[in-house]
Amino acid sequence: MSVLELHDVHHSYGSNRVLDGVDLDVEAGSVTAVLGVSGSGKTTLLRVVAGFERIETGIVCVGGAVVDDGRRSVPPERRRIGYVPQDGALFPHLRVGANVAFGLGRRFDRKSVRSLLDMVGLTGLERRYPHELSGGQQQRVALARALAVQPEVVLLDEPFSALDAALRASVRRDVIGILRERGTTALLVTHDQDEALSVSDRVAILRHGRMVAVARPEELYRRPVDAGVAAFLGEANLLPGKVEGGGVVSTCLGRLVLQDGPARESGGPGSFATVLVRPEQIEARTRNAVPAGGGIPAHVDERLFFGHDAVLRVRTSGGAEPPSALLVRVTGPGAPAPGTDVLLVVRGQVMAWPADGREDALELPGPGG
Repeated sequence: MSVLELHDVHHSYGSNRVLDGVDLDVEAGSVTAVLGVSGSGKTTLLRVVAGFERIETGIVCVGGAVVDDGRRSVPPERRRIGYVPQDGALFPHLRVGANVAFGLGRRFDRKSVRSLLDMVGLTGLERRYPHELSGGQQQRVALARALAVQPEVVLLDEPFSALDAALRASVRRDVIGILRERGTTALLVTHDQDEALSVSDRVAILRHGRMVAVARPEELYRRPVDAGVAAFLGEANLLPGKVEGGGVVSTCLGRLVLQDGPARESGGPGSFATVLVRPEQIEARTRNAVPAGGGIPAHVDERLFFGHDAVLRVRTSGGAEPPSALLVRVTGPGAPAPGTDVLLVVRGQVMAWPADGREDALELPGPGG
C-alpha cells in the first residue's frame, strides 16, 4: 500500500519549471531515496509534499487523502508530515525537551517528550540546549520532533550532509534504524549515491524535474535505464561498441556478452552501442596470470589507494582499437603500481544502449567522474 503518491506533479518558480510531471509512489514502511544533481528539483519535491509549496497541476496524496490537486491544498500542519531539514533547524533558545515538545503542540506532556528522547537514544538530555549537543545528537532531536506528530511519512532533506564522514555514517545508521524499527515511511533526499544505495528500499532518480527511474538499488545499479543514469550512479566506463550476432558486442575490451536490455533487444548486428563496464568488472592481471591470447594489453597510469580497495587509471595499448582511458577497481593487496603493463579481463555480462538512443540526461563524466 502506498502512503505517499504523486501523479503528474508540476511546479515552477516564475518561468523556471522545476518539477515537470513527477510520478512517485512510496510504500508504507519503506525508505525511498530521491537522488539527483543540484538543481534537479529534489528539495522542491519535499517542499511540495510538506505543503510549503503549492503545485500547479497534478495530485499529491498522503495516507490515501488528496492534500493538493492544484486547486485546493491542505495546510502543512494538517498533513501529518514529519520534516527533518539539513541542519536540524532546532530553536537555539529552547532546551531539547522544549524543541521536541514543539512538535507535540497541544498534546504536550513530559512523559511523551521523555519517551521520544528515549526512542532516539537521548535519555536524560531534555534540559540541555542545542549548542551543548554534538551534530549527531542535534539530528536525533530533529528526528524526535518530526516523529512527535505521529506522521504518515517523514521527509529528510539531506539530513546528514553537514556531519563529518565518520559521524555521518553512524548517525545515518541510527536514524534509519529508528525509522525501520517503528515502521515509519520515509522519503530521503540526497546527492550522495552511496547513501542512497545503502539505506533505501528504492531509489528514485530525478533529472531536470522529471523522475527518470525508480527501482531497487541493486536493479538500478546493475541495469540503469540509460547511460546518463549509469554515469551518475557510481563509477562507470562508457565505451563505444558494435553489436554482433548472438548477443555479443565488440569493444576496446574485446568481445563482451550483453545482458538483456535495449542494445540486445533493439540493436541488430552491425549497429553501434554505448557499453557500460563497471570498474569492479575488470581484472588487471600480470601477463603470466592470463592464458595465452587472453586479455587486452594496458598500461597503469595512476593508482588511487583507499585502504579497502584501490582504483587504477589505465590506458589500453596495442591492437586495432584506439587507446581508451579506463577505471579498474582492485580489491585485496598487491594492486599494480603506476608504470606496470597489465592485461585486462572483463567478468560477467555488460549493459548497453543503442548509440543513437536519446540520453537527455545528465552530462556524462569521464572515467571516475
